[in-house]
Amino acid sequence: MFRNLRFTRRRSSGMVMLSALLVVLTALAGCGQAGGEGSTSSTQQQQNASASSSEKTSLTATDEAKRTIKHAMGETVVEGTPQKVVTLFQGATDSALALGVKPAGAVEAWIEQPWYHYIREQMDGVENLGSENQPNLEKIAALKPDVIVASKTRHEEIYTQLSGIAPTVMTEEVHIWKDSLALTAEALNKQEVEAAFLERWENEVTDFKENMGDKLNLEAGIVDFRADHARIVHTGFSALVLDELGIARPTEQKGEDWGVKLVSKENIPQMDADILFDQTSTSRGDGRLDLRKEWTGHPLWSNLRAVQNNRVYEVDTAVWNNGSGPLAAEEMLKDLKEFYDLD
Repeated sequence: MFRNLRFTRRRSSGMVMLSALLVVLTALAGCGQAGGEGSTSSTQQQQNASASSSEKTSLTATDEAKRTIKHAMGETVVEGTPQKVVTLFQGATDSALALGVKPAGAVEAWIEQPWYHYIREQMDGVENLGSENQPNLEKIAALKPDVIVASKTRHEEIYTQLSGIAPTVMTEEVHIWKDSLALTAEALNKQEVEAAFLERWENEVTDFKENMGDKLNLEAGIVDFRADHARIVHTGFSALVLDELGIARPTEQKGEDWGVKLVSKENIPQMDADILFDQTSTSRGDGRLDLRKEWTGHPLWSNLRAVQNNRVYEVDTAVWNNGSGPLAAEEMLKDLKEFYDLD
């Protein structure tokens, strides 16, 4: 009897242990399954997060590809990095070349047609779009440009037509070369190239000033003979460059207006300066060279300080007046180094 009872107790105890073991195994299996589901959920969350991140990156790239550019005529959206650009004033053409971009089309030069000599080697294959004052719209449309760089001064009346061809941005003026460079760089998505150019230019300006020393105090004037009058230049491209380089100019030959017209030889004394830069165009047959010969042969001309000191320099008007871009500014600087014996 006791043996049977002992056996029964042992079997009952064994059953209890077996049941307990099954419970533990079941619980462990449940935990394993729960852990598995948790891992799957975590992976899905990572995948979803990655997909979401990719979508955000894609959206960001799209947003960066479209740039809203503020300019003289309002705002214009330009996409990506334009491959085909049309430039409708000389400073824009010069700026595009300085940024490493050859225009698909450009308006022809004022002189030395079709392109100024100082940039001609870089303009091979560029479509001639005619006059800066009246560019050929049909030729522009045929080029299918990605962007057009123009100027309000020249093209305000055709802005709507140009915008119908391609996104168009406009500078306020044509002679402020840093503005032309900045707008062209923004339109072409070349701001880094612009920054590198300006850094190099600023270093060159600093070196020039240091090497000039007291020569900076010599007052320099800019004159320009036309067919029926002579001009003293107050503002404009060449004046901007001289001012940035720290070259002194006569107080009476500076101002907000472009300059003054002299119609009588009795006004020659107003040209007086230590140095005179004569930017008269020598390639025009309109009588301006005859007028210059007449004026420079007058006794009052001989009394000018620059004439007496043999410091009247004839300069290339394409560079000093017409080009109005960063490459022209560098060419001006080369001329000045030569004139001031800095080389």
